[in-house]
Amino acid sequence: MRYFTFIFIFFICIFCIISCNDEGVKMPKQRMYPFINYPIKKDTFYSSSTCGFSFPHPTYFRFKKDSFFFGKKPVNDCWFDLHSTAINTTIYCSYYDVKNRKGLDSLIKDAFEMTNKHNIKANARKESVIQNENGLSGLLFEVDGPVATPIQFFITDSTKHFFRAAVYFDAKVNPDSTAPVLHFIKGDLEKMIEGFRF
Repeated sequence: MRYFTFIFIFFICIFCIISCNDEGVKMPKQRMYPFINYPIKKDTFYSSSTCGFSFPHPTYFRFKKDSFFFGKKPVNDCWFDLHSTAINTTIYCSYYDVKNRKGLDSLIKDAFEMTNKHNIKANARKESVIQNENGLSGLLFEVDGPVATPIQFFITDSTKHFFRAAVYFDAKVNPDSTAPVLHFIKGDLEKMIEGFRF
């Protein structure tokens, strides 16, 4: 009887030793943001005598002139992108000459329609009036939720010039992951709008 008890205890001990390992109990990983190596914030100035506008922007965005728009030539030669590989973000920028009040109203309507396309997936939308020190006005759209473009804006002098920009993340839309990047660039966008001039 003692022999069987000893064998039984011996096998229990061996089983416990074998089943134990260094990994311990596996726990699910905590939710967290992906690691992003943010670039250094330093401003530069974009100026175009041909297009007739200028604005400050961070050096981590690189200027790239648009050569195609849905397979065709862009409507205006002053269309371009500001792209950052460091934060995987592109700001698509378009410029239009304003011919008359009807033309300006049409451009403003288009800006609202472009933003409205994201209402299906949006949780909320905030609109802020732009009035910068250079006498320009416009609207800033902030769209919350799993949308392709969380920030869009247009700025105009109401007589000759109209500029529109939209921020896109070059990755799958996930508000939890993109929120830190959006927070990082938001101040730079505000500086861009404040310093914009025609």
